[in-house]
Amino acid sequence: MSKLSQTQKIIEFLKANSAQRFTAREIAEAIVARYPEDYAEKRNNPRFVDDNSFIAQIVAEIGSRKEQIVNGDNHVFWQDKPRPRVYWYDAENFTDAADAVYQEVDEVDETPTLVEQGFSEHQLYPILIEYLKSELKLFCMRIDEKRSKNSRGSGGNQWLHPDIVAMQPVDKDWNELVRSCVKQGAGQSVRLWSFEVKKELSSSNVRKSFFQAVSNSSWANEGYLVATSISDANVELELRMLSALHGIGVILLNPENPSESEMMLPAKARQEVDWQSVNRIVAENEDFKDYIEQVSTYYQTGRVRGKDWNKV
Repeated sequence: MSKLSQTQKIIEFLKANSAQRFTAREIAEAIVARYPEDYAEKRNNPRFVDDNSFIAQIVAEIGSRKEQIVNGDNHVFWQDKPRPRVYWYDAENFTDAADAVYQEVDEVDETPTLVEQGFSEHQLYPILIEYLKSELKLFCMRIDEKRSKNSRGSGGNQWLHPDIVAMQPVDKDWNELVRSCVKQGAGQSVRLWSFEVKKELSSSNVRKSFFQAVSNSSWANEGYLVATSISDANVELELRMLSALHGIGVILLNPENPSESEMMLPAKARQEVDWQSVNRIVAENEDFKDYIEQVSTYYQTGRVRGKDWNKV
């Protein structure tokens, strides 16, 4: 196995292909192909249902470590605009290359982006669903707070259920014999995910948003807080500490190019679903009841009806 860190692998790949520009996905596919033994154990994690979901995780890791990659070698650069983000290695003149980055960014079309125009959390839901469907191969549903009972008082439902839920059929490509063994042995063939969405995380809302995600996602195998931006380094540090303590992950959603979204902090996976909490939410919200009904259908039949999922 290679002794290189992932950051070093990326730098070596860019260096070997000097002056060419690569997206995070192209880099991820290249380093996984070049160092297969280094990724073999990680690839076998059951959360990755196929190669695409595994590569999506490496893409997210590249995006979350972009500063480390650039700081690892003065000849490495990345550029956000125009999308998608690209990385490259300039072996000859890194000062001029850096100036070129700023020049290109300055010369980008100044038409307001989706972020600059302003948008609601509701507008982020279909974008997140598209990312989760295409990059992680999850089957998603929107949970509408308007379909919840009002028994919890004003604002109470925001602490009860998340914005988006998802099902990951771990056994989708398993042999039928293996499926049967897992089912008879009460093994895990499905993983349930939960997502709480915010436009931005800042010092004024980061703790409330995080603990809302904790409250809303305590039942799931994996829970995430999703935002389009983090206001500063102090907020990011706070998120890292809270995530380490409570196991909730963080996703940075790119509204303009969902495939470039970053799983900044992976969630700490729970082995079992808290079915008592699930039962409580089912009694409160019709959308969540529909979700669990579809999960139950998959448990019983092993089939997913596409029309019931990923509605945007």
